Amino acid sequence: MVFACQRDSFLKEFTSTVLSCNPTECKTTVNGKKHNVNCFEVILEDTILFPEGGGQPCDYGVLNDIPVIQVLRRGSEAVHYVEKPVKEGEQVLQKVDWERRLDHMQQHSGQHLITALADSEFGYPTTSWWLGEEISFIELDTTQITNKELNTLEEIVNEKIRQALSVTVKVYEEGDPELTESRTRGLPKDHKGSVRVITIEGIESNMCCGTHVSNLSQLQVVKLLGFEKGKKNKINVNFLVGNRVLKRFEKMYKNELSLNLLLRNGPDMHQELIEKLQKSVKLTNKKLDQTMKDLIALQVKYLKSMIPYPKVYTIHRADAEIDYINMFIKELNDLNILILFTIGDKEGYMVLHGPEDKITEFGPKLAEILDGKGNGKGNKYQARVKNLKNLNQAELLIKESA
Repeated sequence: MVFACQRDSFLKEFTSTVLSCNPTECKTTVNGKKHNVNCFEVILEDTILFPEGGGQPCDYGVLNDIPVIQVLRRGSEAVHYVEKPVKEGEQVLQKVDWERRLDHMQQHSGQHLITALADSEFGYPTTSWWLGEEISFIELDTTQITNKELNTLEEIVNEKIRQALSVTVKVYEEGDPELTESRTRGLPKDHKGSVRVITIEGIESNMCCGTHVSNLSQLQVVKLLGFEKGKKNKINVNFLVGNRVLKRFEKMYKNELSLNLLLRNGPDMHQELIEKLQKSVKLTNKKLDQTMKDLIALQVKYLKSMIPYPKVYTIHRADAEIDYINMFIKELNDLNILILFTIGDKEGYMVLHGPEDKITEFGPKLAEILDGKGNGKGNKYQARVKNLKNLNQAELLIKESA
């Protein structure tokens, strides 16, 4: 069946009859995680809500103001998953989430255009594509592509958009000999009935079930974001079309304004100023490393000069990193003294270093007191701890062991 959304992708509202409504369960994504939810499975006589397929996600919208969670194709039917039931036989008003629909139309028609020209201009056929939430990509059947080729492809694509070439849809009955002239990766195994062919004037004809613009001018602009290695020695080309380009530009412009305020200069100076900051930070870090080494050398010298030489020692630094502990252990080079190192404020790290038998005995106990879990090997036990407020209790435990 060719649905109303495929006959006219610009329909925003549509009324249709409910053929069935049954309780069911479906998967939906909430905050990036998939969850099973109880809902209702609704099949309509016709629909303007596109069911997921052909690399294109489904539409969202409402049936009589009831939110549609998901739309999937099952054979010749579009199955709508909704939060509340509707009555069989009644008329429902469908409204599509137009912003999402237009976005998908732009990305999908843009993909057809990029795919066709990558093939005709460079001989790089597309083997698959992905319509992502922010960035989409096409997978090209080539082991390499150059930046020059990518720039040329982008120029040609946008020139076709400026020519405002028409995009038309024609429906054929299955088995029509004219279908052999259309490029396709093959129809789904459960496909039944009519076949749609999308034609970009003078460029290509391609079987497709998705929703599309009616003129390339509606794509506005295409931006190719670069390429990366894909699967099986293929190349993925990332792209944005239409409103996604405008949104990306708006985001980049806001970032530019923020950098102007932080760097107190215009965008032409950003790179130079950041390079100067990086050099300054690198030099500062080098000086800090040397200062830390000097400090550790003094601390170790003081420790070794203690009379009597301690069997147990504790060191806590709220401002240190784990490198401080490792450097201290290396500089001390003594396995006979049991040392408890702790770094951080309310939470951080603990390292117990010393005789192996003492590490085995006290390591897990100290980690438990400091609310952490760790592991030990040989003369060292290390743990990520969450409660350094109990540090006094931990220090007391190992001091009593002396």
